[in-house]
Amino acid sequence: MSRAAAASRSADGHDVIRVTGARVNNLADVTVEIPKRRLTVFTGVSGSGKSSLVFGTIAAESQRLINETYSAFVQGFMPTQARPDVDVLEGLTTAIIVDQQRLGADPRSTVGTATDANAMLRILFSRLGKPWVGSAQAFSFNVASVSGAGAITVEKGGRTVKERRAFSVTGGMCPRCEGRGSVSDIDLTALYDENKSINEGAITIPGYGMEGWYGRIFNGCGFFDADKPVKRFTKKQLDDLLHKEATKIKIDGINLTYLGLVPQVRKSFLSKDVDALQPHIRAFVERAVVFTTCPDCDGTRLNEAARSARIGEVNIAEACRMQISDLATWVSSLSDPSVAPLLDSLRHTLDSFVEIGLGYLSLERPSGTLSGGEAQRVKMIRHLGSSLTDVTYVFDEPTTGLHPHDIQRMNDLLLRLRDKGNTVLVVEHKPETILVADHVVDLGPGAGTAGGHICFEGPVADLRTSDTVTGRHFDDRARLKESVRTPTGTLEVRGADAHNLRSVDVDLPLGVLVVVTGVAGSGKSSLVHGSVSPREGVVTVDQGAIRGSRRSNPATYTGLLEPIRKAFAKANGVKPALFSANSEGACPNCNGAGVVYTDLAMMAGVATPCEVCEGRRFDASVLEYRYGGQDDDPGKDISEVLAMPVAEAEEFFAAGAARLPAAHAILRRLVDVGLGYVKLGQPLTTLSGGERQRLKLATHLGEKGGIYVLDEPTTGLHLADVEALLGLLDRLVDSGKSVVVIEHHQAVMAHADWIVDLGPGAGHDGGRIVFEGTPRDLVADRSTLTGRHLADYVAG
Repeated sequence: MSRAAAASRSADGHDVIRVTGARVNNLADVTVEIPKRRLTVFTGVSGSGKSSLVFGTIAAESQRLINETYSAFVQGFMPTQARPDVDVLEGLTTAIIVDQQRLGADPRSTVGTATDANAMLRILFSRLGKPWVGSAQAFSFNVASVSGAGAITVEKGGRTVKERRAFSVTGGMCPRCEGRGSVSDIDLTALYDENKSINEGAITIPGYGMEGWYGRIFNGCGFFDADKPVKRFTKKQLDDLLHKEATKIKIDGINLTYLGLVPQVRKSFLSKDVDALQPHIRAFVERAVVFTTCPDCDGTRLNEAARSARIGEVNIAEACRMQISDLATWVSSLSDPSVAPLLDSLRHTLDSFVEIGLGYLSLERPSGTLSGGEAQRVKMIRHLGSSLTDVTYVFDEPTTGLHPHDIQRMNDLLLRLRDKGNTVLVVEHKPETILVADHVVDLGPGAGTAGGHICFEGPVADLRTSDTVTGRHFDDRARLKESVRTPTGTLEVRGADAHNLRSVDVDLPLGVLVVVTGVAGSGKSSLVHGSVSPREGVVTVDQGAIRGSRRSNPATYTGLLEPIRKAFAKANGVKPALFSANSEGACPNCNGAGVVYTDLAMMAGVATPCEVCEGRRFDASVLEYRYGGQDDDPGKDISEVLAMPVAEAEEFFAAGAARLPAAHAILRRLVDVGLGYVKLGQPLTTLSGGERQRLKLATHLGEKGGIYVLDEPTTGLHLADVEALLGLLDRLVDSGKSVVVIEHHQAVMAHADWIVDLGPGAGHDGGRIVFEGTPRDLVADRSTLTGRHLADYVAG
């Protein structure tokens, strides 16, 4: 046995992944042994270091080492990865990450294209479809039908010559909507204010400031006068402003491209999934653009030829529109020896969708509309039939979005991957999944700087008796409330029919905590987001991802930095821009990044702390300005404020010379959602999923509205943190708000004043109200899946 192989065996002889001295993010020189070919669950409060250990250390190093096996040429086209900050990593195997990252914002991506299902269906229809219309690409809505002629190089008589030849490509794209399924109409008045000149800010599209490149282009293009009000433009000038296609121009010797506002909006905003855009951009698009189903293809994205071919009575558009469980049944009814291997593969893929609890989806569903949990389960499908063994599968809360009824099915899939000889690493909070683990690693004891230590490692039975936060809360069970609040009114929903809803009528009580439950795909989100969220006065906190670079932090994301910058400026008699590391106050050496990056081509770049500002990000002259000083206390500079944890900053801005009500209100909300340990200037890229969700919640808590809609707020929350969330929900309701929560967590159900349960199943087996009433009545009734699971939970 080699020395490396011997080193990767534990004292009891089992193969292990050995981590020694891990310091990624908040990990405090963590050393741990993880058994191979076992199911290991990583637990701990949100921000304790679970993801830093599993994803940031083990999986990251495995993928980095795999990339290094390719040639330098190939590596030049791959994302570069730095070696994690760890002393030793031994016993690694190939890591396959199955996380909750959305499947992409490309509106051309669907559930079918994101898996192999669409590709196999296209081949199937090209072989068996009648009438025959072409090869597989004739059924692809991403391939246009084009014809023409072009020059190609050929060998003739020992000479290389160019010949002009005709070509033809037969694709399935609908020419009207270009394969998007919808057409858009832009409200031109939403793009500009005709009473202003361009230099006065006439253009109202987000990001069109005149101080940057746009200002140089509009002032130097020569197509119109940027100092003249737009309403005085000639017809030609207005057409150039709005519709001119890409045109090369030269300004001050620099080659630039001018593009009219309408094609620019289509290119920058409408080429992406609207739901994935940043909130302020999405608000602009929703205000300026009207989307309607393409009248030519009826939203199928396919041209008439592709829709004309049928297998029996079904064309490919109808197949993609079917619920996948129904599509699986239809495919199983097909039999043709010439395509037998294809049918077998397609059946297996569709059966995997059903098995994993996604049979209620359709292949035409845009992938960008899937929740994080649904996206993760879609990614699982390609691995369920894999012949690979002895690899490391890494999962990030695979039970997210799953009803208690569905968790056992997910557990079975994790165990099946393990039983094939794989190492399965799972970051998870749900006790039901922790229970099936062979090994548990608990991190903590707290979050942020208070975490990053191994508090426990061993079997589940020992975890329950350990004196750790997870151990103490492992068997927590919520009690049903003795009394519930009295509603102050009702919000009527009539005839809701979005997606699978069957003309639902329901009265949601106001002034109380309402929890909407049901299995995944039962219609919860369709009901709430379709019929409640769009109403005036409703504040919705959905599961959309927080986007931001490593320059973004809690202070910038929440708007907290704005009042702080103004307070510093007023106290010192200078400009607010000095107190932004992304503006005039930035350290000139690192441009406000705090680190200096050295590009090493195909190797991972190196980031070293800036020698000038020592990582503080600001110019030295800016740090001479201080705020909040009194008596012998000189106060703090801006870098010291950004280095404060939220809880400390809340105290700092609460009273005395540093009192700043606008900042204190935002900080109070961050403390309320359990983020008191996070530093104000901590990059968003280092926050865990649970931390980002709560940061988003805190931001929305500051909005004015009488009704709050929360979509699975327990996502990423440790057992110990759920109680704090319930306290926050109570404070919202007691302050006069109405709160509607989509949730699977039984503790939240038990705490509700009113429950609306949808089902009884998913997809076309759901979409109906199967129970309305108090949690106590739901438990006593036991007629629904939710009622039976809640009864078991509160009785446990």
